[in-house]
Amino acid sequence: MLDLNRLKALHAVHLYGSVGAAAEVLMVTPSAVSQQIAKLERETGARLMERSGRGVRLTDAAGLLAEHAERILSLVETAEADFEALRGEVVGRMTVAAFPTAARGIMPDALAALHDRYPDLRIQLNEREPERVLREVTRGQLDLGVIQDWLNRPMAMPEGLSRATLIDDIADVAVPASHPLAGDKELELADLHGERWISSSPGTVCHDWLVFTLRNASVEPVIGCMADEYPTQLALVAAGLGCAIVPRLGRDCVPDGVRLVPIRPRQSRRIYAVWRTDEGRRPAIKAMVDALAEASRKQENAWAVN
Repeated sequence: MLDLNRLKALHAVHLYGSVGAAAEVLMVTPSAVSQQIAKLERETGARLMERSGRGVRLTDAAGLLAEHAERILSLVETAEADFEALRGEVVGRMTVAAFPTAARGIMPDALAALHDRYPDLRIQLNEREPERVLREVTRGQLDLGVIQDWLNRPMAMPEGLSRATLIDDIADVAVPASHPLAGDKELELADLHGERWISSSPGTVCHDWLVFTLRNASVEPVIGCMADEYPTQLALVAAGLGCAIVPRLGRDCVPDGVRLVPIRPRQSRRIYAVWRTDEGRRPAIKAMVDALAEASRKQENAWAVN
């Protein structure tokens, strides 16, 4: 009889390429992963790992077993989801992740509501960038994620995932209060030709989108400062160090030295909840999506008042 935890360890090494990476994902030590695979070798009577330089590599037998393990783990996950759906109870554990502004702007209200309604549901929240959220939901490391993409540059959605739109987050240009265009009712990005820009780090969704969008408006981005958090970007704008494009969800407190000017045509990002389609029958998934949608509507209402 093959042990499920040992198959999970082998599958993680196969998927992530090393014992160390698998241990990080499984939240155990590399030694624990190696021990599980050594026990699996004794159970199967087959050599599963071999030394390769400073690391290890999986044998052909391990690759074959890992493929079976993937199907087995998927069946177990489906069985658990079906059983939860049959009981109809919102219980158990969920691991979720959201990108930083959603983790701050949507998640607190959603998690508080779930805690009040379903005290037997335990949720672990992680802060992740959208690309990592998609990878980890697809691989089963996360039960549900909150991601974003920009409407003029949508993100590809892997097969096997479902999603629900939570909110459209409109973005404006943040300029220093002393800027000549600070008093305009709206502007086009081409009006800011030659300006210095404040952006998130290269490789992030928002940095790549900013460069793409400015170039589409025939504005070559000159990036003077990089900061991943929008409050930091706004502080840099207030200091006169450049302009930034900031969505509503990212601007809880706007410094006095900043003016927000609407962009023509409007720029916005769409925020989604994503989960594995096979898991969609779980009452906990539905409860989480409903709570996120409710928290998003609350956020939209607050914007309408302001």
